[in-house]
Amino acid sequence: MATKNPPFKIILGSSSKARREILSEMGYEFTVMTADIDEKCIRREKPEDLVMALAEAKADAIVQRLPTGGPLEEDASTTLLITADTVVVYRGVIREKPTSEKEARDFIKGYSGSHAAVVGSVVVTNLATGKRCGGWDSAEVYFLEIPDEVIDNLVNFLEVHFSPLH
Repeated sequence: MATKNPPFKIILGSSSKARREILSEMGYEFTVMTADIDEKCIRREKPEDLVMALAEAKADAIVQRLPTGGPLEEDASTTLLITADTVVVYRGVIREKPTSEKEARDFIKGYSGSHAAVVGSVVVTNLATGKRCGGWDSAEVYFLEIPDEVIDNLVNFLEVHFSPLH
């Protein structure tokens, strides 16, 4: 796909390889900056509120790191910062990124023959005006039985292609 040349620059405020791949596959050029926040310190009871609070906190942290807490460059009217977050809700419990291979395996085994909701948010900040717009959406995902071999392959794939499990 040809690179799109929008009338604005994009900063992706995420370390997610998946989010980088999505924007790249769409043909956009962008800069990556990551937020240095402790996501576990931000808690909300409702998953919709949590993903929005996390995306906004990431945007705030990145904006504060910019020179003078503002735009990256003089032509800031053309710079948009995109931040996001996603959680899974399984049996009424909010699940964030697994923290270990065992936890990832347990999560996937739990989904086998069951279902879960995925709740995600996106927040876009215009660095020139400070105006911010965002929202969340959710989708229900239903799984067939997942064989152990598929779980092993999926956990290995996640470790190699996305954020490594610690």
